[in-house]
Formats: sequence, C-alpha cells, structure tokens
Amino acid sequence: MDDQQLYAMRHSLAHITAAAVQRIWPAAKFGIGPVVENGFYYDIDLGDTSISEQNFGKIEKTMRRIIAEKQEFVCEKCPIDEAIAWAEEAGQPYKAELLNDLKRAGTTVAKDLDASEMGTIAEAGAALDEVSFYTNGTFKDLCRGPHVATTKEVGAFKLMRVAGAYWRGNEKNPQMQRLYGVAFATQEELDVYLERLELAKQRDHRKLGKELDLYTTSQLVGVGLPMFTPRGTVLRDIVAQYSNQLRQAHGFQKVWTPHITKKDLYEASGHWAKFGEELFLVQSQETSDEMALKPMNCPHHTQIFASQPRSYRDMPVRYLETTTDYRDEKTGELGGLNRVRSLTQDDSHVFARPDQIEQEINGLLAAARELYGTIGMPLRVRLSYRDESDGYLGEPALWQSAQQQLKAAVEANELDFFEEEGEAAFYGPKIDFMATDAIGREHQVATVQLDFVQPERFGLEYTADDSSKQRPVMIHCALLGSIERFLSVFIEHTGGWFPLWAAPEQVRILTINDTVLDYVEEITSILSEVVLMQPVKYNEVRFTTDGRNESLGKKIREATAAKIPVQLIVGPKDKEAREVSVRTQAGEEKVALEQLAEYLKGL
Repeated sequence: MDDQQLYAMRHSLAHITAAAVQRIWPAAKFGIGPVVENGFYYDIDLGDTSISEQNFGKIEKTMRRIIAEKQEFVCEKCPIDEAIAWAEEAGQPYKAELLNDLKRAGTTVAKDLDASEMGTIAEAGAALDEVSFYTNGTFKDLCRGPHVATTKEVGAFKLMRVAGAYWRGNEKNPQMQRLYGVAFATQEELDVYLERLELAKQRDHRKLGKELDLYTTSQLVGVGLPMFTPRGTVLRDIVAQYSNQLRQAHGFQKVWTPHITKKDLYEASGHWAKFGEELFLVQSQETSDEMALKPMNCPHHTQIFASQPRSYRDMPVRYLETTTDYRDEKTGELGGLNRVRSLTQDDSHVFARPDQIEQEINGLLAAARELYGTIGMPLRVRLSYRDESDGYLGEPALWQSAQQQLKAAVEANELDFFEEEGEAAFYGPKIDFMATDAIGREHQVATVQLDFVQPERFGLEYTADDSSKQRPVMIHCALLGSIERFLSVFIEHTGGWFPLWAAPEQVRILTINDTVLDYVEEITSILSEVVLMQPVKYNEVRFTTDGRNESLGKKIREATAAKIPVQLIVGPKDKEAREVSVRTQAGEEKVALEQLAEYLKGL
C-alpha cells in the first residue's frame, strides 16, 4: 500500500471514529480529525461526559459495525453559506466557526489555519465560494478528502488514548477530548507496531532514569530543569568527553562563554527577532542593561573570532564549547529529557574560507559517523532547506549556493539522504543526522549547518592573500546536539544496558562469603590500574564491591536490575584457582586473575 492509499485509509478511519461516537453519544460536537503519524485523531466535545479507556471497547465495536456495513464515502460540494446553515442546524458550532472564519476572511484565514485544520476544510489559497462534504451512512462531515471507496477498505486499527486539547490550540477556547487511534494496512503490521510500542514503554527513559538512578526532577527547582545524580552525571560526562575527543582530533579548541549576555548580542545576530519570546530575561540591579540567559552559543563565538585580526593563514578557526543553554519552552511541551529548559549542547563553530568548506564538512561528517557507529545506531541524512516563506535571513542566492554545497558533501561521502524544505535554521541550511534505534524508531541527532548570514551581520572578516578584506563562512555543528535529549535516545536505544565504556558503574564484584575478602583486595588493586582507551581515552574502570552478608542470588538479581555490564563473582574456589567468574549479558566464563585487565579492555 502506497503512502496516498494509507493516508486515505487513516483519514477514513477518523470519520468512522466520529461516526461511532455520534451513534453512542448523538449530541457529540466535532472539531477536526486529521491523519497523524501512524494513525489519526478526532477532537470531540461531549459536554460533561468524559471518554475513558473503558469506553474504547464499545467505540471500537461500533466502528466495526460501521465497517461491516460497507458504507460508501460520498463527496458533495455546496456553497459556503449552505455549509454554515448545515453546521448550525446540525448543532456543530466548531465547524460553523471554521466556516464563518473562511467566509469572513477568505484565503487569508485559510493560510493562517494549521495543517490539521486545513485537512478538514479546503485547499489553502483555493476559491472559497464552496466547500466539500463527505458522507458515510448517516454521518456527514466537512472534509476535503481523500477517502477510501467504502468503510470496508480501512485495514486494521486500534484506539490508543484520549487526551485534553484546547480548540484550535488556544487555552482561552473550550477544552475538547482528543481521541487517538493507530491504523495499518494489515493486522500483522498493527501487531508489529503494538509490540514495538510495548518495547518502547519498557525502554522509556523516564522509567529507566528513575530505576537506574540517573536523574531526578523537583517542583521546587522547576519543570523542565532535570538534575543528574552521581550515576547520571558520570554518563553525561563520558558521552560529552567522547564528543570533545572526536572534535579535538579534528582541530577544535575549547572556549568558554558566560551564561548571561546583553540583549544587544541577540538583536545583532537576529535571534531576538526570531526567538525573543523563548528567552529567559535577566534584570541587572546595577545597570540598565537588558540581559538574557543564553539560548545558544554561536553569537558569543563570533565575538571571540572578532576579538583579533585574522589572516587567511589563520583559517579555519575552530571552537568547541560544551555548555548549558536556556530556553523558555512551553510547559505543555516539556517531558523527561526530550524537551527541557536547560539544555547542554556540545556546540562547535568553524570560521572558514569558502575554499575550505568541503574539507571542514567532511571532517564533521566523519566525526558524526564515528560516534553513532560506536553507539550502534544506523544513520541517514536529512538535507534541511529553506522554503518560500519569509522567515529566513540572507540572500536567496547565498542560500542556493549553501544548499548545493551541503548536498555535494553528502553525496561525496556516499551518505543515504533525503531532502526536505522548511526545516532549515533561519540563518542557513542543515545536514541533520537521523539515527535509528534498537527498536526501529528514527531520531534527529547530530547536525551540521552552513551559515553565510551571521558573519555578515557581525561584520566578521579576515585578510586574504591579496590584502583584501573577506567574509568568512561559519559552520555550526553538534554531534550529540542537546546532551539531555541525546541521553533520552541513548537510554532507550540501549534499554539501560550501556556499553562498558559508558556505563556509570562498569563492574561490580559479588562475594560469596567473607573468606574471599583478601582476594577481593587483589582484584580491586588490578581494577584500579585498568584504563580503557577505546572509544573514550583514559577511561578508568568504575567499580564497586558488594560484600554484604546476603545470598549470591540476591546480589546477582540486584546487579542485573541495575544493569551492571560486568559482574565478577568471587568465591572460595575462585580464590583457590586464582580466577574470577565473569558474568555479562553474553553469559558467564572463568577468567584467570592475571588476564582480567586485558579481558576488560577487550570488552
């Protein structure tokens, strides 16, 4: 089944859901019912009646009756005034509101409507003297289609959840109930999706973060401001160290910038006009300066570059800074580590001559591929371009040149890629790395961005070999992106079973009884000297000893629940044989004490 057919099937199921709800609750009022990833939803107003999961069985049963009736989806067009009369007579105030808006402001309103609303009305920019309806059975809905021919052709589905949603996304409007469903062409595809969903629940980083004692939150500290425990801090530091190591190998040097800055910096960069509402403002009690917590680092790095004269011989200049930024995200969008208000970025900026762009991008692409290859996440690339809207800075000709250069670099590196308009940063196009995790989900991770705009806005320059003043090109890169978001992906990808180099606690020694404590001292002496060099250099082994007077079975269960990658079981027989029993996810084996250090280095 192709994408268009799947879209029509899911769209039809949204109508069937609304039709079923109307059969059960005839007074239901409907908002919009668009297709979303893997399924659909419908916004419904039932007054004082609440839909709960206990109602799902009844709704699904009614939906199956409608499907079995093989109702045809019949399209009809009518003048907009007749459509408004229908909505008012049918007691559908939300449909009437949309139609009145369209009539009052024509295509201007149509363009302002979001994609989901447009999916239920008419093509943006089209003539609005008439609109279309689709009818199946006794259910009639304002809709532009497409639909399958009959209700019998909708494949396999399941209602998943219900959530509150303000009408048209405005908290001043009535709150509706948003009923979500998933749908696939076959029952087998649906079963695979539901199985993957169950795996995702087990791997949820919010669940594992608590179970593995990695991070915590506090209402006193504030929403979207996670705090990392000792174990979680080790994990953060190790992945950040790996990113720094990869970038330093490509010639990047560390810099440091303050966490607050004058508003003027962001006005000059263009960030204030674009993201001013997302900034945390800081008021000085000593001066009249308007300050903000920094939401990004690139404007600061331009000022370090500009702090002294630069020659073509100095280029490229490469800076790295792993630092925390702050953005006043909407509370409803915050969740776990995916979206936070304090985000730590492994940020990098290159100031290069135009003839150096290719080599610099190649180096950054190689670093990203190495990092995600180590983690075991397959990559593909999204080339993120500008669209025709006016939200971008810089001349279109520069954009076109930048987009062509990024595409050429990706093709030269033989990367799997796709192109998408409207996903660029406001100052330039991007190479966004999309990584696939262990259960098949794709996440946007690393990014490389080409920027001709900020060097122009800040007047950056270097002296060329002919003594002329030239403008450098700025290349932005983050290998991990937001470390918090990366960790949410990494935790779920591994299911909490981190590779040895990244595990907060790499080794736990489990004693059988007190007679081996002197032998354990020999083992800990060896472990204290072991330094892992791959992939993170100078990574000293992190280990603990469980010498409690508890059964070995209990100790193993607790170490396994904590997802300790290496468990060393030590008993009297091990002491006598000068060996240890090494337990990993791969199984258990005996290792001679004198070979233990090399064994760990080989894991």
